[in-house]
Amino acid sequence: MAFNMDSIIARIGILTVSDRVSLGEYEDKGGPAIRDWLTQALNSPWEAVVRIISDDEALIEATLCELSDREDCCLIITTGGTGPALRDVTPEATEKVCSKILPGFGERMRSVSIASVPTAILSRQTAGIRGQCLIINLPGNPAAIAECLHAVFPAVPCCIDLIGGTYLETYPDFCLDRNTTDRCGH
Repeated sequence: MAFNMDSIIARIGILTVSDRVSLGEYEDKGGPAIRDWLTQALNSPWEAVVRIISDDEALIEATLCELSDREDCCLIITTGGTGPALRDVTPEATEKVCSKILPGFGERMRSVSIASVPTAILSRQTAGIRGQCLIINLPGNPAAIAECLHAVFPAVPCCIDLIGGTYLETYPDFCLDRNTTDRCGH
């Protein structure tokens, strides 16, 4: 089947999970940090589908399902709710809606972050697959968001390709791991 990949626009969910941001008490810094990073990273056409919600597990689950199933996002990146506080339930919600969990994403993010911030050991980032969508949980701090995305994004286009999601092309100088020559190891 031949088609023009340039005409397909990838839809990417950007989900900020925060009681205070959802109430307007704090400015959302995590969502814009994700959007800015993706703008620098992606060479293929894409559009953001942005949501800001409270730290409510059922609401997080419903929003992840909406972004994946109804909004046809091939990638959802969450920010917030990955710490040890009682209301930090983003990983639990992600695990409930995914058919497969990809623990390597969280392991990689923590291994990179721990070099900068000793408390990164408390972070519970994870990733999983729902249908043809990859969901990645990031912390809420903009500096940590960039650090974590740089650490895991070399695997993201390959993962989305393997699960049949919308093709993502990245700027190689910005995204690829210097130790690899091809995103999918082909």
